[in-house]
Amino acid sequence: MNPTAIPLYCTAPERIPEAQEIARRFALPWLLPDATADARFTLCMDGERLALIEHGADAPGPIYVDWVEGHAAHRRRFGGGRGQPLAKAVGLKQAQTPSVVDATAGLGRDAFVLASLGCAVTLLERHPAIAALLADGLQRASADAEIGAYVRERMQLVHADAIAWLQQHPQVTDVVYLDPMYPHRDKSALVKKEMRAFQVIVGSDTDGAELLQAALHGARRRVVVKRPKRAPPLAERAPAFSISSPNTRYDVYLPMA
Repeated sequence: MNPTAIPLYCTAPERIPEAQEIARRFALPWLLPDATADARFTLCMDGERLALIEHGADAPGPIYVDWVEGHAAHRRRFGGGRGQPLAKAVGLKQAQTPSVVDATAGLGRDAFVLASLGCAVTLLERHPAIAALLADGLQRASADAEIGAYVRERMQLVHADAIAWLQQHPQVTDVVYLDPMYPHRDKSALVKKEMRAFQVIVGSDTDGAELLQAALHGARRRVVVKRPKRAPPLAERAPAFSISSPNTRYDVYLPMA
């Protein structure tokens, strides 16, 4: 699917200028609310947020970025802090808080966890519709009384192709974090609705070897690749070491190795 083919519309009249600015920023087609019948996916700005909507009889609910409530709030408060596997994988220690480029940002959940633990995080996202969701999520989180200050200070979004951007920015960050799309074949509820949708609009990552090499070019200290626990390493390239959790494995690569 052409990534620019996902149109945006607005159902809240007072937010039309804001929605049109997002459409302009990410080169998204503008759509009137009553003209969505032929689109499988649309972006909808309502009075609360921007959401990705899949249309059809069996379509799941809206997909949006939320770092304030729900799972993000629970993980922020009870996720284990710097002792959790993600934090260990990027090298967070008592006296070390590395900078991170999340080169496959998606909905930004892991990037937000790292920012909440003190890391300065740059989120790279190449798909314009997903980048638009992130921009909306950043704006809403920045306005929150509890997390807004460090979201504004520690998180920035760059709409760019990660391979090209990392190649142009050698040793730009301490850590490059990768969570490339894995080709799940299970259509059950165990595969999250956003992953199923993203596989349709983005597809599985087929440039894993190039992405890993670009990440090693961009990182000063390490590259961390998130994988399903039993999945092969990215591009069949063995890591220096791995850190595992019940369903996930973090493969760590050292640029100088």
